Amino acid sequence: MTRTKRLLASASGVALAVLGASAAQAAGTTAGSTITNNVTLNYKVGGVDQTEVKASDTFTVDRKVNLNVAEEGTTTTSVSPGQKSAVTSFLVTNTSNAPLDLALAATQAGVSAAHGGTDNFDATNVRIFLDTNDNGTFDTGTDTLVTYLDQIAADVTRRVFVLADVPIGSKTNDVAAVRLSATAAEATAAGSLGATIVQTSGANTAGVDTVFADTNTAGNTARDGIHFAVDDYTVSAAAITATKTSRVISDPINNTTDPKMIPGSVVEYCIAVSNAAGSATATNLAISDALPTETTYLSSFGVLVGGTVTGSTCNADGSNSGAHANGTVSGSLASLAAGATRTVLFRVTLN
Repeated sequence: MTRTKRLLASASGVALAVLGASAAQAAGTTAGSTITNNVTLNYKVGGVDQTEVKASDTFTVDRKVNLNVAEEGTTTTSVSPGQKSAVTSFLVTNTSNAPLDLALAATQAGVSAAHGGTDNFDATNVRIFLDTNDNGTFDTGTDTLVTYLDQIAADVTRRVFVLADVPIGSKTNDVAAVRLSATAAEATAAGSLGATIVQTSGANTAGVDTVFADTNTAGNTARDGIHFAVDDYTVSAAAITATKTSRVISDPINNTTDPKMIPGSVVEYCIAVSNAAGSATATNLAISDALPTETTYLSSFGVLVGGTVTGSTCNADGSNSGAHANGTVSGSLASLAAGATRTVLFRVTLN
């Protein structure tokens, strides 16, 4: 009897056995895996079972490079003028089917604000940190300053923080946009950034080819092995102004009836401190006023701190919480809310 080995052309009426299938992960079957498919053909000749015929096919899974950078949260990061190390947070995920190194960059030039307003200033001293203990909070001395993420396995997410300093002269509603981008690189050796990955061109090969699968969502360019997201810093500043006025209370000739500014007169000074509506609350306000040498501080009146202004009149409803020393009057306010005005009142005699 002649036996012929045949490759299966049709499965009709034939029992097939398929081997080598595996459950896919979110990123897909791991690149470099070999997938083998075996088929067995049983048949008869003249009613007699013949030797089974087998055929096999094996291919290598190629690498699909995909990654995602996302702002963590949905609102702008509120900052104060002069604030150091203001923190924004991003999540970086390797959605490829192979490990990657991910080169990181934080940029500001040409970046549009993510949460409204117009980007009109640049933050300074911009740095990137890995959330080393993965607790979602930036921890000085614990989280690691990085320029890339090392050996990130498929389906793994890492949190990174972008830190920056805010210029002291920034005003309320000033915006600084910052873009965090990740670029796919070869995960060749732990502890060093691999070469930037290049997509395979031409026909499919027997080895592991590379295909870029990143999309053009949120302004990203499709299929370039790079993905980015944008967050921004929005300034909330106090807008503090101070005005100083004086009025004569009495003089030694007219007493309190139409008094004039003559030597011996009692003069009341009012310092009004205001914070504009829509501003941030100001704290730890310290007021210092060096008296003119032509005046003498009236200790019996004291320094009244915390009064208000009605129209153009200063109200002395504060407490004697100010001080005078060495010819200088001082007072402090713990806080001053937006739209509020508080006063410091004191009196002197005109020499």
